[in-house]
Amino acid sequence: MNARPDHRNPLVFDTHELGRRPGAMQRLSRSVEAPADLGIEVIGVPAGATVELDLRLESVMEGVLVTGTARAPLSGECVRCLEPVERELETDFQEMFSYPDADSRTRHEAEPEDDAEEETFFVEDGLIDLEPVLRDAVVLALPLQPVCREDCPGLCPQCGARLEDDPDHHHDAVDIRWAALQGLADTVKGGGKDNVSGAEAGADEKQEK
Repeated sequence: MNARPDHRNPLVFDTHELGRRPGAMQRLSRSVEAPADLGIEVIGVPAGATVELDLRLESVMEGVLVTGTARAPLSGECVRCLEPVERELETDFQEMFSYPDADSRTRHEAEPEDDAEEETFFVEDGLIDLEPVLRDAVVLALPLQPVCREDCPGLCPQCGARLEDDPDHHHDAVDIRWAALQGLADTVKGGGKDNVSGAEAGADEKQEK
């Protein structure tokens, strides 16, 4: 069972007004500060940024069903050119928060592996903590490979130059498999010239004699 939610946390919601009357519903809109580390390594919601939440809390037999939409700014970097990326995120989510006693009556009906695969959330003293649900929803909605634009050319793999700034940027590539042969060819060619020069000099001496 989860620890008791802290009512001072802006992502903790009080469901006492719903009671335990199946069918009772409450709509809420709230602006909250984004918790730290809300995202992945390359992109996420900046800590302290405003997250807009539109929620519907519905009382059912087993607990409280929460359906919502979250909107927040995203900040990260392009995986191709490393330039800053700014986006707006909007994601929907739905989660069941079970009453602890209702869960105990139905738990043996589920297979043991089901409990291991899915995390169960609870209503504790009439409070629900939406932070882990929000984290899951945001992370699943994030682009895993964010780019500043779809046709971003990225960086030069040899020197790291930004190709967007210099579209004609290139390096004369030499295949290392042929480099040794090219050197040998140059050596042979140079030796051949020396031999030819020597032969011509000898011929001139004979003509003089």
